[in-house]
Amino acid sequence: MRKTLLIPAALALMLGACADMTQQQRTVATGTAIGALGGAAIGSFSGNAGMGALIGAGAGAAGGFLVDQSQRNR
Repeated sequence: MRKTLLIPAALALMLGACADMTQQQRTVATGTAIGALGGAAIGSFSGNAGMGALIGAGAGAAGGFLVDQSQRNR
């Protein structure tokens, strides 16, 4: 029962924290989250999901930044 309340509360806090972000910050954060999820999934196959998530988050942040810069240069 406790997890049922804790998870939605944590998600609400995370989404609320994004309210005052700039477009660049949102793009980088989205890239980081997608990269971390993908890295954790790939890393779980090799038995090291934590390292995969860390590497994926770094790659996702860089990718999100590059996407933002590309959109600004249009």
